[in-house]
Amino acid sequence: MVDTVKTLIVEPERYEFREGPRHRFELQRRDFFRLLGAGVAIFVVTKNTPAFQETTPAPAFHMEEIPSEISAWLHIGTDGKVTALTGKVEVGQNIRTSLAQTVADELHIPFEHVTMITGDTSLVPFDAGTFGSRTTLTITPELRRVAATTRALLIELAADDWHIPADQLSVVDGKVTEPSGSRSLSYADLSARKTLNQKVSPQTTTTPPSQWTIAGQPVPKSGARDFVTGRHLYTPDLKRSGLRHGKVLRPPSFGATVISCDLNAAEKIPGATVFRDGDLIAASAATTASAQDALDAVRVEWREIPQPSSQDLFATFRKNATTTVDERYRKQAGSLADGFRQAAHTLEGSYTTAFIAHAPLEPRAAVAEWSNGKLTVWTGTQRPFSVRDELAAAFHIPESHVRVIVPDTGSAYGGKHSGEAAVEAARIAQAAGEPVKLLWTRNEEFSWAYFRPAALIDVKSGLDDSGKMLAWDFHNYNSGMSAIESPYVIPNYRTEFHLVHSPLRQGSYRGLAATANVFARETHMDELAYLAKTESLEFRLKNLSDPRLRAVLDAGAKSFGWPAKKTLRGQGFGVAAGNEKGGYVATFVEVQTDSGAVRVIRAVNAYECGAIVNPDGLRHQIVGGLIQGLGGALFEKIEFGNGRITNPHFANYRVPRFRDIPAIEAVLIDRKDIPSAGAGETPLLGIAPAIGNAIFDATGRRLRSLPLVPDGLPSS
Repeated sequence: MVDTVKTLIVEPERYEFREGPRHRFELQRRDFFRLLGAGVAIFVVTKNTPAFQETTPAPAFHMEEIPSEISAWLHIGTDGKVTALTGKVEVGQNIRTSLAQTVADELHIPFEHVTMITGDTSLVPFDAGTFGSRTTLTITPELRRVAATTRALLIELAADDWHIPADQLSVVDGKVTEPSGSRSLSYADLSARKTLNQKVSPQTTTTPPSQWTIAGQPVPKSGARDFVTGRHLYTPDLKRSGLRHGKVLRPPSFGATVISCDLNAAEKIPGATVFRDGDLIAASAATTASAQDALDAVRVEWREIPQPSSQDLFATFRKNATTTVDERYRKQAGSLADGFRQAAHTLEGSYTTAFIAHAPLEPRAAVAEWSNGKLTVWTGTQRPFSVRDELAAAFHIPESHVRVIVPDTGSAYGGKHSGEAAVEAARIAQAAGEPVKLLWTRNEEFSWAYFRPAALIDVKSGLDDSGKMLAWDFHNYNSGMSAIESPYVIPNYRTEFHLVHSPLRQGSYRGLAATANVFARETHMDELAYLAKTESLEFRLKNLSDPRLRAVLDAGAKSFGWPAKKTLRGQGFGVAAGNEKGGYVATFVEVQTDSGAVRVIRAVNAYECGAIVNPDGLRHQIVGGLIQGLGGALFEKIEFGNGRITNPHFANYRVPRFRDIPAIEAVLIDRKDIPSAGAGETPLLGIAPAIGNAIFDATGRRLRSLPLVPDGLPSS
């Protein structure tokens, strides 16, 4: 099957996958054995664990074999309706629709007859997580193979019943029909005769994209009315009998530890339960306000430690970079010495990107309920099975005693791979003896979640007299390796990723390090075009052989009207391109610079990711990614000092607003000859460098740091 440990490659910048536990609990001996049952256990308790915001190394990444039986993935009801199951979760990317389209298409049944069950660890097959644009790449073909195997099995049953060769039968709307049309059997009738426990073969023949009838169409979002009317229940909306509300006392700064803790006054507050367990100080009550009152009554003395600030960040990166580079993090070919010796022109530049926050509409939240030593947690996470394992380890109980359910969640962007809210809610519920809901505040989400890694990138390049690239030396400090390799034809190159100790907790963000690497590369490419006195698109095409990247550049240029002619003072145009995770993007923008302000007027994103499963869904992903990318391009950055985030609110952390949104056109290139890939990340890669290049075109000022204009256009 697909997502096995053999095929899953985890990028080095997914720092959160290597984190240690966020909390270590000192379970009372009687409570521990009550939860664990009979047996012997050996475990270690750590007191006064520091309140680290930074990443701490830990072992590995839990994987399981993916089931191969039909019944693990698909059920057919007595009414003929189909239930398909996946460990992937819905966080706004619309996989509930696209996966149902795939199943309906392959089974030859109406789309409305398919229900998707996602992200419930007690019901669905194991999945490593919803990340890396892998759903369309891996689960879509897997469910198609499951559906194709099921259809073939049911046709065989009908063929045996009628003594007719299976290849003479047809299926329409979930009914197997003989050639004359006089007899038919429904999927419901046929599946009632046989348990769907046949194994699915990776070699199962599926319907080619050219013959899709439901997949490939702009089917509306499944359950859309529930979302727009407020009927859908997110984790913060859930209620349980006897539900209490929890709050956690956060340290004043990263790395702070408890010197002393006095709960006496807090314990006297009526209706409140307050406790300390290891590094966790928490309370619960009938209302969030009452729980906060209890925490406010706790008296804690903290020990704080010196911390760096955002002003010192990139100097710190250079100082603290590892002196040797892991060979896994180095890619090279040819001879840099020869390339630079032969070059007629050389160029060097350094580029930086700030830490930025995921800023999901729904901050971390969890509802936890214990029953007979078993734990159920509802939470918005991209990795429900990982959170299940995290909970089992935290409370020393078997994984089979933990169920994690993920309601469709209000966005994540790579920021909800960890289960800290689930663990906290479960421990508070254990102390309260009742179900507990824990909702992180916006301040907590900004301060205690992990961030997109900041980056320092050094580039040196060389050209010959004709503008052909000869040498490329590219070094990324801290942010990672995604899209670090150049798509351009360069005979002599080296790319290296350098690990750096980060002052902040960091991890996956939509696009991973590709946002930084593409920004640095495409900005540098524009600088090279200027050095070579060549138009920027022409320069790229001269050094590019990849037909798919050339195709999106051509399509985007045609739609944009490139090269565009300036008609206004302060007007500028920019282009950037890249590829990652099977997707290819070319972005063209127009900006207007007036009185120190920069406005993006128009943007065209040409995108190709193989055969399109749902054109409307893909268009939404492209446009949404571009809008999110505007924030990191123009003004988003986390500021910190003395172990504290200093802009932990939307009031002082700037995200794109309606007035910032340009006219956007998404150009979709449908390649039915290429397997479908995802679109959750790659569409946003081109917007930042394209804007930076357009600003240079408008003003002659080259900006090499993201965000480009957090305080407006620099005066010099």
